[in-house]
Amino acid sequence: MTINLTGDDGLFELPPEERRPSARVILVTGPSGSGKTRFTNRTGLPVVALDDFYFDDTQPGLPMKHGIIDWDSPKCWNRDAAMTALIELATVGESVLPIYDIPSNSKVGERRLHLQGSQLFLAEGIFAAELVEVAEREGILADALCISRPRLQTFWFRLMRDLDEGRKSTPTLLRRGISHALNEPEMYRRLESKGARRVSIVEAHETLTQMLAKQRYTGP
Repeated sequence: MTINLTGDDGLFELPPEERRPSARVILVTGPSGSGKTRFTNRTGLPVVALDDFYFDDTQPGLPMKHGIIDWDSPKCWNRDAAMTALIELATVGESVLPIYDIPSNSKVGERRLHLQGSQLFLAEGIFAAELVEVAEREGILADALCISRPRLQTFWFRLMRDLDEGRKSTPTLLRRGISHALNEPEMYRRLESKGARRVSIVEAHETLTQMLAKQRYTGP
């Protein structure tokens, strides 16, 4: 399927029978460790893990920082492939998604996600705000949430998760964790400037509950 992500026609590059979205996406972003994955996995809705769209470390031209690949840069992430998958899900109801292994910096498989009739699905990741403008233009955006929690909590939960999963070496995790903590206020400002609403996890659950209630009331 060929989908235009940058032109004015948007979904009208799809075949006529696939032009009308049957589902919309809630984009969920926030700093690493803010609770995005925990929130989305508890909703019961279909979820796209946007981190699975990272490029392999063999991709030419990846940005570098402190002598290693800067995995916090959106230039390390396949924005077009991620957006194509969201449009397929919103219009066709299914898509084949990559499975990415962060410790090895590589794609290790694929999975097929079916919405099974759900009119809402979620897509979460630190780069989710990069998709707000295009998703809104394509008519598939339900909301864009930026999960927020106190900075020390974010630092601690991120470090414990990354150590438990062996994502990188301990010195690298500590260095990146401290850098993230120092830059967190600026990150929130940047994500909000791209169209994401800053909310707590409690507020995110309340927002989703209201959306689902409205959907049940109004019907398809």
